[in-house]
Amino acid sequence: MLTRRELLERCTLGVGAFALQGLLGRALADETNPLAPKRPAFPAKAKRMIHIFPNGGASHVDTFDPKPALHQYAGKPLPTPNLRTERKTGAAYPSPFKFAQCGESGLEISDAFPKVRELADDLCVIRSMWTEVPNHEPSLLMMNCGDIRFSRPSMGAWLTYGLGSENQNLPGFVALCPGGYPIQESQNWQSAFLPGAYQGTFIDSQHTELPRLIENIRNESGSPKEQRTQLDLLLELNRRHQEKRAEEAALEARIQSFELAYRMQMEAADAFDLSQEPKSILDLYGPGTQARQMLMARRLLERGVRFVQVWAGASQPWDNHDKIQENVSKLAGASDRPIAALIRDLKQRGMLEDTLILWAGEFGRTPVAELPAATGRDHNPYGFSVWLAGGGAKGGTVYGATDEFGFKAQDNPVHVHDLHATILHLMGFDHEKFTYRYAGRDFRLTDVHGKVIREVLA
Repeated sequence: MLTRRELLERCTLGVGAFALQGLLGRALADETNPLAPKRPAFPAKAKRMIHIFPNGGASHVDTFDPKPALHQYAGKPLPTPNLRTERKTGAAYPSPFKFAQCGESGLEISDAFPKVRELADDLCVIRSMWTEVPNHEPSLLMMNCGDIRFSRPSMGAWLTYGLGSENQNLPGFVALCPGGYPIQESQNWQSAFLPGAYQGTFIDSQHTELPRLIENIRNESGSPKEQRTQLDLLLELNRRHQEKRAEEAALEARIQSFELAYRMQMEAADAFDLSQEPKSILDLYGPGTQARQMLMARRLLERGVRFVQVWAGASQPWDNHDKIQENVSKLAGASDRPIAALIRDLKQRGMLEDTLILWAGEFGRTPVAELPAATGRDHNPYGFSVWLAGGGAKGGTVYGATDEFGFKAQDNPVHVHDLHATILHLMGFDHEKFTYRYAGRDFRLTDVHGKVIREVLA
């Protein structure tokens, strides 16, 4: 009698042993690899996510929150005092954009986004968002990491920690930002006290050539076999070093980054090669950097990357303190067609139903003009809009409202913690139970706050 292992070793000149070795090696890798795919806590609507980030603070009253009352008070003080803002503000500033009811749902969207308008029935717009601080830095940390002050893991890091990745040759979390870093730089996609494997990988998506898109993606100094030998030696030295420094998260992150960089050499070239796309898809997305990075995002998602964040650009492009009509037209014009193309493309591939799309910046803008220029809007944390699509979000829906002028969330206010709780729910996690033990306490993305907004669930 032969055991199964002996049979595999003896049959077909021992070829079966190679298969067994591969299976055993894969099982062992899954046990030790932090990015191995994992099941969510309960059946989920979404299994991957893309966050489109209009960094700088997009004006809700010019995009997804119509306020006709502003025209009545154009150039005049509002009947209620202006809320406290960073800079001096003055009279009501009506939107230069026209809103219209769109789709069967009648959801109102401005003509700044004509292509997105055509997909109104896929959008779930939350018009009553709010956050605490009218500054970019803390508000960016709140939207990304759930805290305005301390180093906390980003939402992408949390989701990658909970779900792993379906592709071990690419990062589980990718941040695409053309031209350089946004404000707060890599803190926006940090892993903080979570293992370093879950931090986001930054890609400067303005570039089209792979060596510039991903630095050092090719090693010209040796063969893959030689690289593997070098990495194995380096890994052994690092592990010995790590045994004496077990709590050094940065060291673990460095070790994981070496391994990931080696694996990326095998697959990244394919994932970022947009020339493989048919002309019909390239025409759908259109020209420009935003189109290119939206298409990159789709290619990454379909290859098993868990979370992709797409930024508008370096620094804070949507920070429109003046020339609101000119700037919003330019920014929305650059992203409107690519965003609509992404939704349509995911739909036709059968991916939208389990891909959650979030369009959300760090805060909104004031409905009154910022002085002295009086052609722009100041930061507004008191009320702003975000939208969800796919992944279990209820399309053609509006939830909550700001006051009649768009200054403050009034009906069904939704804090960023509530948004995070809802996203985690759609991805298969109870935000109160999805925790990580660190420094003697259990941490979570929503801190000790947050509630799931069930009215936005399909």
